[in-house]
Amino acid sequence: MSNTIKTALLLGTLSALLLFFGEALGGAQGLILGFFFAVATNFASYWFSDKIVLRMYSAQEVGPGHRLHETVRRLAQRAGLPMPRVYIIPELSPNAFATGRNPHHAAVAATEGILRILTDDELEGVIAHELAHVKHRDILISSVAATIAATIMMVSRFAMFFGGSRDDREGSNPIALLATIILAPIAAMLIQAAISRSREFDADAGGSAIAGSPDGLVSALRKIEAASRQVPLDANPATAHMFIIKPFSAHGLLGLFSTHPPTEDRIHALLQPGQ
Repeated sequence: MSNTIKTALLLGTLSALLLFFGEALGGAQGLILGFFFAVATNFASYWFSDKIVLRMYSAQEVGPGHRLHETVRRLAQRAGLPMPRVYIIPELSPNAFATGRNPHHAAVAATEGILRILTDDELEGVIAHELAHVKHRDILISSVAATIAATIMMVSRFAMFFGGSRDDREGSNPIALLATIILAPIAAMLIQAAISRSREFDADAGGSAIAGSPDGLVSALRKIEAASRQVPLDANPATAHMFIIKPFSAHGLLGLFSTHPPTEDRIHALLQPGQ
């Protein structure tokens, strides 16, 4: 199934959830509000999801001469990709992601922490992985999922404070409200997990091909995971699937849903391809 079809299905599924939540919270009026909210969210998710995600992390664009920019430029040329925009995230926790709606509108972002702990070869492995996501056109569905999942989680939190009522004779509907509060974050995280796991293996393999060797990425994955446990990234759970390593800041229910395969499984696949 192509990523275009997956994106359409994702938008449709999450739009249906927004309609359901709107109806559960506000009856007919809530359904109408949910419809307009879904339309606005779909529009924003497709055209502006990359800007939304980058703004979440206060990412700052960097230009030629910067170590990260030069690494991205060199590897993008090697991969035959248009030059993405390059951003630095002011966080000490090491991590990175790619975003955008297609290779001609892509961006690669990395934290300050990742630049501090990785060698040049390791950084190349990480950036090659992110460029593989761009080349495979994973970035649109990843960015859309992050934007809409964040929206659903916001709706569920809104429900906690304002409650739900229907405009029929039944009056309030606490069961629908409770379902909304519980199911919203679960639905968001399950969808993210479903679209992310296999793509990480593909991006690891594609990144190794771009870099010319899996060694840099293997070493980088080990370093990033160890350092992330020491310095967790204060990440929005809705964007966890976008990072090269899962941020270790999810708590409670949100921590049950892994958006990444185990790092050791990824390393094994890199060192023993085909097994």
